[in-house]
Amino acid sequence: MKILYFARIRQIAGRSAEEVEVPPTVVTVADLIAFLSARDEAVAAALAERRTLRAAVDQVHSGLDAPVTGAREVAFFPPVTGG
Repeated sequence: MKILYFARIRQIAGRSAEEVEVPPTVVTVADLIAFLSARDEAVAAALAERRTLRAAVDQVHSGLDAPVTGAREVAFFPPVTGG
C-alpha cells in the first residue's frame, strides 16, 4: 500500500510517501495509523493529532473508521482551509 504524507505531516514524518506491506490485522484507517506509528517515531509524531488528522483512502476523504482492506493508497493531511 502506498502511504502519502502532506503539508505539516510530511515535514514532521520526514518523507512524502512510502510503500508498506500492511498485515491483515490492519482493517481501518485508525489501525493503519497505529501500525505506522509503531514502526517509526517520526511518523508517530506526525500522526499524533488524530483529532485534526484527515485521511483519504484511494483518493476519497475518509474517517478513521473507514476500511483500508484492499486499498492501494492512503493519504494523510492536516485540515484544509481556503480563502
